[in-house]
Amino acid sequence: MPAETLKIYRLVPDAAETDPNWDLAEPAGEVVVRARSEADARIVAAEAELDFLDVGAKPGDGVSTSFASAFRDQRLYRVVEDDSGAFPAEGPRGVLTGLSRQDPIRHGH
Repeated sequence: MPAETLKIYRLVPDAAETDPNWDLAEPAGEVVVRARSEADARIVAAEAELDFLDVGAKPGDGVSTSFASAFRDQRLYRVVEDDSGAFPAEGPRGVLTGLSRQDPIRHGH
């Protein structure tokens, strides 16, 4: 079976820091992923974030919040194919740089 062809994508914050769409999540900065497509790049980044389930916070057992990731919002992040050669296209699908596993809950707002 031939290896899956993947590409390198950069997810770049595209909205101003004052944009109200950031109210649900802090900007995570630029993230580089290896993925199948632009849409898959958003999914890869969203799946790599800490979820409420990872920190034992509400909404509770069995309820994921990954669908609400800022990476899935086209108003907040744009996806750009990276053909610089800085990262090999060969390898597993996943985040290559730029995403720390930080608490997804906004505190103090």
